[in-house]
Amino acid sequence: MLTLTQALYDQLVAHARADHPDEACGVVAGPAGTGRAERFVPMLNAARSPTFYEFDSQDLLKLYREMDDRDEEPVIVYHSHTATEAYPSRTDVTYANEPGAHYVLVSTADTDGAGEFQFRSYRIVDGVITEEDVQVVEAY
Repeated sequence: MLTLTQALYDQLVAHARADHPDEACGVVAGPAGTGRAERFVPMLNAARSPTFYEFDSQDLLKLYREMDDRDEEPVIVYHSHTATEAYPSRTDVTYANEPGAHYVLVSTADTDGAGEFQFRSYRIVDGVITEEDVQVVEAY
């Protein structure tokens, strides 16, 4: 199960909406070994595409060095889908190289009639996608 604060949840959704119609992407870092999402790090979608996202390699290198210096790890790797449901595409699965991370997808398309966005979380390990529950809390 992914547990995150209301503030982080709101930031992820706001970033997805702000970058629409392009896909948004980023990371939420947390203290290594805790699994606790704490530090919101929105990234630039270097592809600037409504159907594809790509982290800028220099920004990603900088982020990983920063996380290493702060004894952090990527707890959430997120991006948005602008025209499809919040479910990992084949490309998303090939990019999933953090087996300990939660992969959050925010869809800004009303694909299910349930509202203006979907917020879903997955574990993706060795190409296997497993959806997980999301618990939003006021504070840890």
